[in-house]
Amino acid sequence: MNDPFWRRPLSSLTQTEWESLCDGCGRCCLVKLEDEDTGRILYTDVACTLYDAGACRCGDYPGRQSRVPDCVKLTPEAVAEIDWLPPTCAYRLVKEGQDLAWWHHLKSGSRDTVHEAGVGVRGRIGAMEHDVDVEDLPDRIVTWPDRWPKRAKRRS
Repeated sequence: MNDPFWRRPLSSLTQTEWESLCDGCGRCCLVKLEDEDTGRILYTDVACTLYDAGACRCGDYPGRQSRVPDCVKLTPEAVAEIDWLPPTCAYRLVKEGQDLAWWHHLKSGSRDTVHEAGVGVRGRIGAMEHDVDVEDLPDRIVTWPDRWPKRAKRRS
């Protein structure tokens, strides 16, 4: 009866609960490419032009979709369909029936533990989208956003 809200189905969450589920890692704000042959989504070390690397969040969250047309708005319906969310993503974990990680702010009480665990993009952004030519993006592909950092696995 007293289970935390994130153990409920995503579709049952209030807007406040939904928004608080985001761990603030910034991985979904990295520019992604789709492999034309396999359809696989590949991450780059390039952050969206609106990403505020200092604050580790969108610089215009309310207006992001009008300013960045390909920005994906995460909703319970979208999360059910999207297969490129990082394995550490709270939305993905809840969708898959898993618990939040120890470093998630709803469990740790701190927004810094996502970075202490090595999950956040802090210090790993190589460039901002507006500074990179589209044809150079394939040279910026990285694999770390699609993996769990060792530090993130340590505590449970």
